[in-house]
Amino acid sequence: MEASEAKSKKQGASRLCCLCNQRRPVLKRPKTLQQICKDCFYEVFEEEIHQVIVKNGLFKAGERVAIGASGGKDSTVLAYVLSELNRRHSYGLDLFLLSIDEGITGYRDDSLETVKRNELQYGLPLQILSYKDLYGWTMDDIVKMIGLKNNCTFCGVFRRQALDRGAALLKVDKLVTGHNADDIAETVLLNILRGDIARLSRCTSITTGEDGPIPRCKPFKYTYEKEIVMYAYFKKLDYFSTECIYSPNAYRGFAREFIKDLERLRPRAILDIIKSGEDFRIATTTKMPEQGTCERCGYISSQKWCKACVLLDGLNRGLPKMGIGRARGGVNGDHKKETKKPASAARSLESKQCGSLDF
Repeated sequence: MEASEAKSKKQGASRLCCLCNQRRPVLKRPKTLQQICKDCFYEVFEEEIHQVIVKNGLFKAGERVAIGASGGKDSTVLAYVLSELNRRHSYGLDLFLLSIDEGITGYRDDSLETVKRNELQYGLPLQILSYKDLYGWTMDDIVKMIGLKNNCTFCGVFRRQALDRGAALLKVDKLVTGHNADDIAETVLLNILRGDIARLSRCTSITTGEDGPIPRCKPFKYTYEKEIVMYAYFKKLDYFSTECIYSPNAYRGFAREFIKDLERLRPRAILDIIKSGEDFRIATTTKMPEQGTCERCGYISSQKWCKACVLLDGLNRGLPKMGIGRARGGVNGDHKKETKKPASAARSLESKQCGSLDF
């Protein structure tokens, strides 16, 4: 009888949160496999992000900081947590939401409605910039011309520059994005697979662009995607969960599936890949691209024209494949095999420099 009672008490104790030993656990942390209660999860999740911010000196009191907001789980949780930590720890930051409208019907228009609600929920000013205003094209227009292959190249290049230009309009000191540990591990693998030494050498940096106009920070560098989803779920945050309709064939998707398989076998694999990326040393004999400015729009570039200008020039001239892949040719479009499409396909758009807003 006594043995039975002791066993029962032991089983009851084992079902308590391993951190506070008071409440019943509601989840097993993907990162540590600890069984913890909801309150302890909130505490360790937020505290880990606070420690990353403090130890890496991401912010200084009085800085204006733009949060790249898409309406998805990562940026929504980032906006919520950063707002909370800013108040709790007196960071002294002026926070803003910055959203980019790529012009994807049935996807971005819906997610932007979520961001507009977040603006009211968190009391953060919102700035929205569109591809249409910046470049004269929407992603719907681009996909009609180029199809579903390589469309992510256009979107990625244009979006990165659009965020920088939006941050410049807001006159912020820093731009923060919701890139999480899974994203960074994927990027390490992708840069290895592509042999992209330049990007491999900086993709694990928690702050990038320090030598450019506006530095970018990744407070979620060590935060697992699954934990971000759990946090958003338990906090009942308002976010948009639909995947982009144009991204099912994206190259990154294959790296993402591989990372997920590794995580199932060994949860620490994500952090180990990031650590490996941090420890890579580029040989001194490796020639790295020299950063300059685009002759056309003034944006940072290692070539005469930045990637966005090359891609945009191709679109406006009816040569949408210009600038894609390694066989880029010159900026003047001297491509032997590409033939110019009729005006109806090329659209009757005047040639427009990328990011026509002053930068």
